Amino acid sequence: MSTLTIRLPDDKHERLKALAEARKISVNKLIDELATIALANHDARLRFEIRARSGNAKRALELLDNLGNA
Repeated sequence: MSTLTIRLPDDKHERLKALAEARKISVNKLIDELATIALANHDARLRFEIRARSGNAKRALELLDNLGNA
């Protein structure tokens, strides 16, 4: 497992701490969950972009737009 040091404005750090407390998890676990969501979204976009290049680009982009509505 790796260690990552990030610099955040104090107000953002306090808000993340409050969110973690509300969810009853550590800030570390919260950041891990947020990173997982960001990577899953990125991976989904890449898969759809690859499919768009080999098929109907307009339809693939329509599907991407609908992901946020699900």
